[in-house]
Amino acid sequence: MHIDTFLDYLRYEKRFSAHTITAYEKDIRQFSQFLKSTYEIESLADATHHQIRSWIIHLMDEGLANSSIHRKMASLKALFRFLLKSDQLKANPMTKVITPKKGKRLAPYVHADELNRLFDQIHFGADFSGQRDEIILQVLYQTGMRRSELIALRLQDIDFQRREIRVLGKRNKERLIPFSASLQKKLEAYLNVRQQTFPDTSIPFLLLTQNGKQVYPKLVYNTVRKYLSMVSTTDKKGPHTLRHSFATHLSENGADLNAIKTLLGHSNLAATQIYTNNTIERLREVYAKAHPKAESD
Repeated sequence: MHIDTFLDYLRYEKRFSAHTITAYEKDIRQFSQFLKSTYEIESLADATHHQIRSWIIHLMDEGLANSSIHRKMASLKALFRFLLKSDQLKANPMTKVITPKKGKRLAPYVHADELNRLFDQIHFGADFSGQRDEIILQVLYQTGMRRSELIALRLQDIDFQRREIRVLGKRNKERLIPFSASLQKKLEAYLNVRQQTFPDTSIPFLLLTQNGKQVYPKLVYNTVRKYLSMVSTTDKKGPHTLRHSFATHLSENGADLNAIKTLLGHSNLAATQIYTNNTIERLREVYAKAHPKAESD
């Protein structure tokens, strides 16, 4: 089987995102190379559960985190389902493979007081780049959307009258996210500066570079990292940390988990459950610091 055939299936039939396809391709090519170098097996369809288990052990010996191993196994599961569907395989070897247990995962996030300090005390500047940078941070935190969704956001996706943003998420799933009156004022101020800076532009996207082009992933990442570094000591300071912060703060303030799931565009509740873990860990911190018996045996 040629790997490109499987990737085309993911791209055109399953409609996976480009990011997901890239991750799957990397995992499968790694496994293919392992089969060739360790077992001299050329075809992925000839792999057995013994070779897959052997790869898992190899990955563990290399120090790979269990969560990363789970992701690689998800790539293989998708591959072997495709091989079965296309009659290139008679039995799925993944049915006899048990992956190592995941540890409890906590999503990295920034505390609310740190973000309040960012938006209340940091001066972004009144020029176009300063206004755009603040909008990047405000929209990511106030809506919880993904970086790719923010980059693809068009002017026509924002309904100021209803205060809703239409977002096209993974697998072309559309969702509506409400936004606050304060964010509306920020967006309107930014759009005024955008119009003054690029009066003749026909580019439909909300966010532009200083050259009037659509923003790109690295620009968004660098912007978020720059400003979060001013207020937070958390290790991870990328756009996804603001998405995690959005969901964690909703959970801390009693939001229904299903509502958070809908706002984030998750396909199942299990993906949203990590924010409950965040909330519980936060409550433990508060308890340990505040309760007089917390340190007692």
